[in-house]
Amino acid sequence: MDEPLTPAGGAPPQSPSGYVPPSPGYTAGYGAPFGAASGGSAPPPKRRRVWLWVTIGGVLALGFLVFCSVVLWSVARALGGENDGLSGLGSDNIGVIDVDGEILSADTLVDQLRKFDQDDDVKAIVLHIDSPGGGAAASQEIYHEVLKIRNEKKKPVVASIESVGASGAYYIASAANTIYANDASVVGSIGVIMEWTNYGDLLSWAKLKPEVIHAGALKDAGDPTHAISPEERVYFQGLVDNMYGQFIADVAKGRNLPPESIKGLATGQVWTGEQALPLHLIDKQGGFRDALLATAKQVGISGEPSVVKPSVHHRSVWDLIDSTDDLIHQPQQMLERRPGFYFLWR
Repeated sequence: MDEPLTPAGGAPPQSPSGYVPPSPGYTAGYGAPFGAASGGSAPPPKRRRVWLWVTIGGVLALGFLVFCSVVLWSVARALGGENDGLSGLGSDNIGVIDVDGEILSADTLVDQLRKFDQDDDVKAIVLHIDSPGGGAAASQEIYHEVLKIRNEKKKPVVASIESVGASGAYYIASAANTIYANDASVVGSIGVIMEWTNYGDLLSWAKLKPEVIHAGALKDAGDPTHAISPEERVYFQGLVDNMYGQFIADVAKGRNLPPESIKGLATGQVWTGEQALPLHLIDKQGGFRDALLATAKQVGISGEPSVVKPSVHHRSVWDLIDSTDDLIHQPQQMLERRPGFYFLWR
């Protein structure tokens, strides 16, 4: 019988059924070689993915704790409001109140003035002013509170004008015992301005027509949806003139000057501190520190005075959310602007 031929390349002969026996060292895809004994154990599973998830979870937990801390702090500030200052640290203190930016409300400043007025450890009050003025009624209310402390409590109140002390801010300063200003400070602007935004043309363009029912010819005077009539203009000018007279009278009273001398300066213009001194709009030239040291000496404090300031309520996260929510649910507030009367320098 003839022997079977061996294929080229040395491949093993096939059996009649087509089965080819595995060659030595052959591995069936993974594991030990085919036919070899499995003596060693498998390597341990990798733990990198586990540690990755642990790290991510820790970072998220830390972020959540920080967020909760910020929210709790904001809530505490919102509920706590202002404290009573730091006057308990000594008995020879100078209370300093900042009058910054436009004066939109009198509540905060009047409250701060009353706290220092009632605190026997505060020997004098310095108003640190850097403001162009603001609302007529708000400025007037603060003025009367300063004048009350000055006249009834006999506690010295000094105004120190930094960059700007104009219109309503000067109105407030005029109630103080003494007014300081830098040479280049802006002082004055005794006058009244009334303004509002008329958007009637915008409504016409949008095919919107407001309907108003009223009794009284001037009940809707100043409605921002229609142009001002000659009658309304005369009406509003009378209101402005009346407030203008109050402004002049109050400044004259606070400065201990005849109204006629103030009326000549009540043109709405401003002067530098250097120009304001000979006009008797201020008393002394100098900055805030000059005013502070001179006031301390006046009330018998020797050396460096202890300065106390009332805590200011900062807007919290909830305040911002509430104001945004109001605009979203009441978008008309973005356009609605009724006539306003201002002691304001622009």
